[in-house]
Amino acid sequence: MRPWIILSALALARIAFGYQFQSVASMGPDLIALFGLSYSAFGSLIGAFMLAGVFVALPLGALGRRFGDRWVLSGGLALMTIGALVSGFGGGPAGIAAGRTLSGVGAVAMIVLQGKIIADFFTGKQFMLAIAISVCTYPIGVGMAQLILPPILHGFGWQAGFLSAGVMSAMALVLFLASYRPTAHAAAVPRGFAWPSRRECILLTIAGLIWTAYTGCYAGYTAYIPATMSVRGDSLALIGLVMTIGTWGNVPATIYGGDLAARFGGLNILLLGTAALTAGIVGTALTGWPILWAVVLGVIGAVHPGVIMAVGTLSARPENRAVGMGIFYTVYYIGGTIGPLTCGWAADLYGGPAGGLLMSAVLGLLVIPLFLWHRSMAHHETMLVRP
Repeated sequence: MRPWIILSALALARIAFGYQFQSVASMGPDLIALFGLSYSAFGSLIGAFMLAGVFVALPLGALGRRFGDRWVLSGGLALMTIGALVSGFGGGPAGIAAGRTLSGVGAVAMIVLQGKIIADFFTGKQFMLAIAISVCTYPIGVGMAQLILPPILHGFGWQAGFLSAGVMSAMALVLFLASYRPTAHAAAVPRGFAWPSRRECILLTIAGLIWTAYTGCYAGYTAYIPATMSVRGDSLALIGLVMTIGTWGNVPATIYGGDLAARFGGLNILLLGTAALTAGIVGTALTGWPILWAVVLGVIGAVHPGVIMAVGTLSARPENRAVGMGIFYTVYYIGGTIGPLTCGWAADLYGGPAGGLLMSAVLGLLVIPLFLWHRSMAHHETMLVRP
């Protein structure tokens, strides 16, 4: 029972992560008008959440090995909560960026260790299910942000919107501290620093690039769909409906995606999900049928993130997994910082936020060659994603 309670705490933390990351995008049209932001500056404000991860992901993975998962992950959740307060009381773009950077550091500690913790407590099919549950909770937070934050902003101001982002991380902190105890296997892992093997480092780097391409694509959609639809004159209610379908629709597909991968092979499921995801984004950018494309993107386009996260988590041996996930997320955060800037640049060049959507689709297509590269190097029996 305890493993599932711990997974619940991690899932709640992931929801908080999605909510905090999406907060700028959900309030984007108002923030752009209020502070006179260009789309590039807007992208920079989104990317501020990811910036610190470039520098702290690997050290936090090493700290997790040295001091234990409990204290490093709980410290991360505390920083996520404090960062939300800083953004809310910051007074403008500089304060928002500072708070998001602080929250981003906390989020690094949480996501670097979550895969390792799940692998400690779950094996086999339960591991794929637990990974899928963890992954699918992020878009739940994104969807909640789009539903909750605009009414908060219009009723109480943008400051209250950022302050609300700290509630779930605080709840996750309490639940995690109350439930987490290391497994006997985790306790036996040496506390000293040990670098993964050369082959593990290569696999982790490629896996980090795959996750970067996927999340950059999806984050580009969630970041620029509110502004794209707002420019077209769509109502706030329609924007909220599209975001709900495009995010919460992920949940059953992501959970079931692990079972589909076991039946039909990870590559087949990845190709299906990538095709649907990119088609949904391009269709949204170029046509007037956002609900249809949200269904394509939110349901069919969400069958493969669990597969990607599984190969990343299993690219290192258990004793190297904490440091290994630090490598994985260092790569991810480099891309996560550059991605929003690239999408913002594309939006400015295109002359509207739809350009950001089109660039995000380009990022999504990079998943396929990167996955094939990783697959060519990975052991058949360790990836859990082949027939």
